[in-house]
Amino acid sequence: MSDISIRVAERADAAALAELAAETFPLACPPSTTPEAIAAFIAEHFTVERLSAHLEDADRVLLVAEEPDGRMVGYSMLVGRTRGEPGDADAAAAVSARPAIELSKFYTRVLAHGSGVVAGPLMAATIDAAASAGAATAWLGVNEENARAIRFYEKHGFAKVGRKRFRLGGRLEEDWVLEHPLV
Repeated sequence: MSDISIRVAERADAAALAELAAETFPLACPPSTTPEAIAAFIAEHFTVERLSAHLEDADRVLLVAEEPDGRMVGYSMLVGRTRGEPGDADAAAAVSARPAIELSKFYTRVLAHGSGVVAGPLMAATIDAAASAGAATAWLGVNEENARAIRFYEKHGFAKVGRKRFRLGGRLEEDWVLEHPLV
């Protein structure tokens, strides 16, 4: 897995992205999340149709990390490229600069966790894409129980600036809002 390439996702990637999203989303869920809630979230948010729409949305940038054989091992999604304002009221209150872009998705397959081979280069490319989109800052929400992800984001220049809530199944989860200045 040492020859990873990062590229902008294309419409033809929708099915592979849906498969990758369905595999990786559960890795970030709090332990209290039921399998039914995870399955329902995946069924609503990670369909080929939904990802195709994201790929055609000028407000979004999706990047993929892939092995030399073309197998996707990670992806990221930035949201807010054209509007520059956080869509979440709590995040909008916490984020310090505008225009802001949200790092909405950042996932790698479990086999890549801890290797530094996939996530580091994918994050660097994602931050570059956010800056290239003209954003002054990037922000994200991460579940307060996801210590591994929080450490990773802080290692890559994000800092806690506030809190927000995220609905997963019937529960409101508590998330940290993290911000990364780009200018």
